[in-house]
Amino acid sequence: MTATSLRAFSVHLLTATGAVFAMLALLAAVDGEWNRMFLWLVVAFAVDGIDGPLARRFDVRTHAPHIDGAVLDLIIDYLTYVFIPAYALFQSGILPGVWAWLALLGITFSSGLYFAGCWMKTGDKSFLGFPGCWNMVVLALFALTPSTGVIMALITVLAAAMFAPLKFIHPVRTKRWRPLSLSVAVLWTVFASWAALADFEPGVFVQVGILVTSFYLLGAGIVQQTLDRLRR
Repeated sequence: MTATSLRAFSVHLLTATGAVFAMLALLAAVDGEWNRMFLWLVVAFAVDGIDGPLARRFDVRTHAPHIDGAVLDLIIDYLTYVFIPAYALFQSGILPGVWAWLALLGITFSSGLYFAGCWMKTGDKSFLGFPGCWNMVVLALFALTPSTGVIMALITVLAAAMFAPLKFIHPVRTKRWRPLSLSVAVLWTVFASWAALADFEPGVFVQVGILVTSFYLLGAGIVQQTLDRLRR
């Protein structure tokens, strides 16, 4: 194996660590250790943010083609972005009774369809439709503890938004506003880690930080889309 192939293959190894972090997060969730679960999901989120640029830099499709990095990434993303956060939302007691069941089934069903969709990416490398980042949503719900009505309304809107013609940025790949988007994504990661370390009693400063950065990451693509339409 050449040095070039070895570097490319090492990117696949990095991506695959996301499966390990997913398992560690799941084990923590089964034990009801929600702060530890989210810390592992934050680590997986960070890996997901850096493995893509590395894959493109070392051209893994050419130099390590025997592993499909896109498929590997998609499997891990469904575990860490959807499956485990949905379990946490259901099992933690944040939602009572039938509402927990509706959220669990609605999130996993709609996200399964979305992740298999061929429409996910736009020409500027953004996402078309809400990209199923339930890990970020559920962590925010743990930190902010809104009412059942607010939680169910948010889940309903975002599940529908997965199939709506709305653009959502990829902080790394969407070039427009990328320096700002990357900075906000890093800030969100810091606030999320802080909230988990504080056992989801982080104080108003962190709560506001999570709220503001989440609104930006959710809304920036829609704002870009609106600006483009106004210029036509």
